[in-house]
Amino acid sequence: MGTKIVAINTYLPEKIITNQQLENDFKRWDSEKIEAKLGIRNRHVVKDDETALDLAYNASLKTIKEYDKNKIDFVILCTQSPDYFLPSGACILQNKLGLRTNIGAFDFNLGCSGYIYGLAIAKGLINNNLANSILLIMSETYSKHIHKKDLANLTIFGDGAASTIIEKSENEHILEFVFGTDGSGFENLIVKNGAFRKKYDPNAPQISDNSGNIWTDNNLFMNGPEIFNFTIEKVPKLVDEILNKNEMTLNDIDFIIFHQANKYIIEYLRRKINIPKEKFYSNMLDTGNTVSVTIPLALEYSINNKIIKRGDKVLLCGFGVGYSWGATIIKF
Repeated sequence: MGTKIVAINTYLPEKIITNQQLENDFKRWDSEKIEAKLGIRNRHVVKDDETALDLAYNASLKTIKEYDKNKIDFVILCTQSPDYFLPSGACILQNKLGLRTNIGAFDFNLGCSGYIYGLAIAKGLINNNLANSILLIMSETYSKHIHKKDLANLTIFGDGAASTIIEKSENEHILEFVFGTDGSGFENLIVKNGAFRKKYDPNAPQISDNSGNIWTDNNLFMNGPEIFNFTIEKVPKLVDEILNKNEMTLNDIDFIIFHQANKYIIEYLRRKINIPKEKFYSNMLDTGNTVSVTIPLALEYSINNKIIKRGDKVLLCGFGVGYSWGATIIKF
């Protein structure tokens, strides 16, 4: 018994924020410099009345138009911007999508490593005979966490959703996994207020940095230098570990997809690990960093454009908030 990915569909909200708009709003920034450094020109963001569950629903609708929804045994939703504290968004999706009621459904909270963890959960459920077909959804609206005067984060993050079907297979196409966690860095990428440790504060004072970015503890805070240091320390080791666990070398891998954090970080990693450009995915030009959605977005694009072909071995690597990281290898 094994597992395989049989479908990937993505959905991006209609509203777009361009670099030129950011330059107009923040005179000190240059739209071309944003693109040159971050590799981002546009990012899709939700409207005020649009949520992660709306994006998840639209991505899933694409999938069930092509796939028999009665085969689905489990719905798993990954998001860090849920519609509600409770109930689980996956339960709401089960009803909205018209799925059977004798199925499982739950949410989990992870950021940029979420797709890797989701694939591992799906593989475990299938290989333990708890499901034959799983609908795995990544959906994120980080734009709702970002202060309107925090240009650093406004330039980086976009919103989106991706739905993936993982099925039982005669052969194993989702190979071994490696995971990592270091909660000592949790405050370097965080929304401090809004849950029960520190409730939302309507009078939260504004905080600013030397670059003029403004936020409050109700908003997303990212310590960019510390996130960069974490990434360049952990990801090269992660690549070595996942190759060793699967008894492969970089020469055995046809294509590599990292979480699309920003162009500067992933190009730094590519050079540090000595990954050939032709094997490496880097494209966030019109989406930005969509958190857990970046890897399935990249997979969908690469499959549709025949960059990934049948028989290819693809290394996937996610890393970020938590700190959390993970990798696996997929045989297509």
